[in-house]
Amino acid sequence: MLVRDKFYINGQWVAPIGSDVAEITNPATEEVVAKVASGNESDIDAAVMAARNAFDDWSQTDPAVRAEYLDKIVAGLEARSDELAEAITAEMGMPVMLCKGAQIGNPVFTFKEAAQLCRDYEFETDHGSTHVVKEAAGVCGMITPWNFPLNQIGGKVAPALAAGCTLVLKPSELAPMDAFILAEIIDEAGLPPGVFNLVVGQGPVVGEALAKHPEVDVVSITGSTRAGAAVAIAAAPTIKRVGQELGGKSANIILKGADYSRAIKGGVRLAMFNTGQACNGPMRMLVPREDLKEIEEIALKTLEGIKVGNPLEDDTYMGPIANKAQYDRVLAFIERGIAEGVTVLAGGAEKPEGCDKGFFVKPTIFTNVSNDMVSAREEAFGPVLCLIPYDTEEEAIRIANDNPYGLSSYVQAGNIEDARRVGRKIRAGHVELNGARFDQGAPFGGYKMSGNGREHGVWGLEEYLETKAMIGYIPRSPKK
Repeated sequence: MLVRDKFYINGQWVAPIGSDVAEITNPATEEVVAKVASGNESDIDAAVMAARNAFDDWSQTDPAVRAEYLDKIVAGLEARSDELAEAITAEMGMPVMLCKGAQIGNPVFTFKEAAQLCRDYEFETDHGSTHVVKEAAGVCGMITPWNFPLNQIGGKVAPALAAGCTLVLKPSELAPMDAFILAEIIDEAGLPPGVFNLVVGQGPVVGEALAKHPEVDVVSITGSTRAGAAVAIAAAPTIKRVGQELGGKSANIILKGADYSRAIKGGVRLAMFNTGQACNGPMRMLVPREDLKEIEEIALKTLEGIKVGNPLEDDTYMGPIANKAQYDRVLAFIERGIAEGVTVLAGGAEKPEGCDKGFFVKPTIFTNVSNDMVSAREEAFGPVLCLIPYDTEEEAIRIANDNPYGLSSYVQAGNIEDARRVGRKIRAGHVELNGARFDQGAPFGGYKMSGNGREHGVWGLEEYLETKAMIGYIPRSPKK
């Protein structure tokens, strides 16, 4: 039993002010694997004030020096990558072999990128007689989820540190173990006290306290649309900047002329990646009606190659749902879809064979789904893919855009020109064409109810910068 009974505040591991404790359950075994202190508003206040006190010095640190600290964090992440992968698998169930890329490799890239931005970004430029300074936005509150815990932490913490901000991190109380390891790495890197602070606790308690704190200048959340709205409401009275990376119900348009074998296989596997627990997952597959049967056969064949089970085995592709509450929600989503009349092509609410223990769900495909069904409009956040037939390209684009979310979208076509043409018409912040791999350095964020702001690359850095215009008078040359 691992016990984490202290928070990281002002460069020290300190006992929480309250006595609440949360249990961390391994979703594959349903066994409690850790006990973690659960903070309160007073813990958040102590962490925020530590960040405030550290801000003046850290924000004035030369960017090259900040880059050196980020380099040390990268080295620490790489040295402890196996330990991080094991912790993430234990706390949220992603197969350990997949963890090493998506859950560890991506945040390592993000911290490396932040270090390079420190060295390359023009924080000061001249425009005529005006000197424009991009400077740290202030104290930041970071609220991160359980589905890609370290990846989402890296997407916020790395650029904020690069920008010269100080911060308080509140990771998901359901999957906080990787955040404790990161805090140890940061401590070993010698980051000045108060620059990075870690407090774990319930969203409605410590998350709200962080969002409404008058000494927090920026709050960034990755989570559900409901949670994002709650954070924005709490932040509104203090007029702080709010970044939100929220839910999604992404469309994957399979155009006539696409390579069906490649497009359908890739789309099904991506929908089931991380057991469907990805806000940008392609969970609505839009397919030509006349080819629906052919596409269904390819989809079924693809499912045969997806192994569900023990996340510690090298060939497992789908582990359990990350926690009991989400497991119950996914089962309810499947049962509601059946009740509203979808056709279950594969899967269902029963447990997969050989998975009697743990929060396992069969990879499920609904077919003949119409876009007005709840199954097509709401986020399952589990391995439930909807096949939606269409008759014309214009109808496919309309269906793709007819959704309250706008995080990601996918287009598969016979050539890249057609994919780009259709992609330009999609109201989403992130569009992947013809099976392109996710670009960790590209801007990531959503339209509509999927949020505000962008993460990664220079766009992510600028979320944590303020722009100051210093206007100087330049006298004219005297007339002769």
